[in-house]
Amino acid sequence: MSRIRVASFTISLDGFGAGPEQSLEHPLGIGGTELHGWLWPTRTFQRSLFGKDEGTTGVDDDFAARGFANLGAWILGRNMFSPSRGPWTDLDWKGWWGDDPPYHVPVFILTHHARPSIEMAGGTSFHFVTGGIHEALERARAAADGKDVRIGGGAHTIQQYLRARLIDELHVAISPVLLGRGERLFEGVDLRELGYACAEMAGTARATHVVLRRGEVVGG
Repeated sequence: MSRIRVASFTISLDGFGAGPEQSLEHPLGIGGTELHGWLWPTRTFQRSLFGKDEGTTGVDDDFAARGFANLGAWILGRNMFSPSRGPWTDLDWKGWWGDDPPYHVPVFILTHHARPSIEMAGGTSFHFVTGGIHEALERARAAADGKDVRIGGGAHTIQQYLRARLIDELHVAISPVLLGRGERLFEGVDLRELGYACAEMAGTARATHVVLRRGEVVGG
């Protein structure tokens, strides 16, 4: 059955999912790239981004691979696609990832400003949704055709779907770094009140992986 899930979203020890002052030079905000030391070397990431059949295996790679299993569509906040704010001024910008992004399925981007869809290499297509989180989810579910929908971030987008009780499963990787400033994933979100509990935990040298589901406990 189709699920709505977050996968491989990484936060710092002090709870930030991105650093401050996002820009072309700092796509994840200042210091944000430090979060993903567990993900960059994995075989899953190397294959999805570079098409290489190499990289690390083990627990980190297992969690990265789970994020792509049975996946039919993504939903992203605008700044997961572009650092710009306000009306679109550069229609030549087609995302952070070049001509062949690592999504390989339809991607629905939340924005207040309409823009035509973009077809990319490798099966990725970007669609810009101005009607809010429910419209984006409805369109993503239709495109996924029974497969899962992945909420890719950023933090504010995930918060909206959590508060609406629309996320079935949330995999968070806690990286052993401190950012000090940025966007907190759980700012203003009462996960306990929303019914989420820890269903899985696993640790590696690079990250602690936690899977949250509604109404579950460790070992449940």
